[in-house]
Amino acid sequence: MELLPEIRQELLRAQRTEITEYNVYKNIAKTLKNPENRRIVEEIGEDEKRHYEIWKGYTGVAVKPNRFQIWLYTTISRLFGFTFGFKLMELGEEKAQVNYEKIEDAIPEAKDVIHDENTHENKLLNMLDEDALLYAGSVVLGLNDALVELTGALAGLTLAFQDVKIIALSGLITGIAASLSMGASEYISTSAEETEKHPVRAAIYTGVAYILTVALLILPYLTLNNEYLALGITLAISVLIIAVFNFYISVAKDEPFGKRFLEMAGLSLGVAAFSFIIGYFIRQWLGVDI
Repeated sequence: MELLPEIRQELLRAQRTEITEYNVYKNIAKTLKNPENRRIVEEIGEDEKRHYEIWKGYTGVAVKPNRFQIWLYTTISRLFGFTFGFKLMELGEEKAQVNYEKIEDAIPEAKDVIHDENTHENKLLNMLDEDALLYAGSVVLGLNDALVELTGALAGLTLAFQDVKIIALSGLITGIAASLSMGASEYISTSAEETEKHPVRAAIYTGVAYILTVALLILPYLTLNNEYLALGITLAISVLIIAVFNFYISVAKDEPFGKRFLEMAGLSLGVAAFSFIIGYFIRQWLGVDI
């Protein structure tokens, strides 16, 4: 079959995408302990390889995979969970689907490939069971509480004490105590619910998420001498944490990014602003001068 130059170019690009993703799925499947997850990932990978062979039948060329993307998505999947890594990779593939649609009239199999990409693989990906998503609610609890409580506390302490070392010490003590309290609360809450989550693991996820957030928020106070600059950087870090986490959840769980991000950021910054004002009035009322 004689192909137009632009269609041939699109097919070669699609070929490389499919063989690259086949290699990513193959790499991750080898690391999975859960037999069902391994079977699902291997099945998706075989679909990608089959698509590659379809395009190869038209181009007559064996295309090499993108080694950098194989390394990138394999690493992301191992670090942040395979569901997130695979879905992030599939987001990139949506651009390739547009190419398939452009060549649909010339290549009959293009319609079947589009159908596979839009339905079959998404169905398989939604079947994946992973602790990172199962305990996402526990992580959200730890993150959200730490962001709201500690940004508020640090804002109030900044105007009340106006000393970076005292603010950092107070924030650390408050944060560590709160992380233990939140972990214990999550353990009790999970124990009382009928859920697949293990109470101890849920408590660990909540406590670790809380204490890591505390460490990041207090870091500016430990490294800077100006308390107001430290507060500004802390608030910027809190917004960045909210953005990164919500991006992760939006990709892994197919949830909208904007609404959740604005809610969490608005709540965190609103509490910080209110606490900053409260800190000023308490300082004036008690006549504190440190």
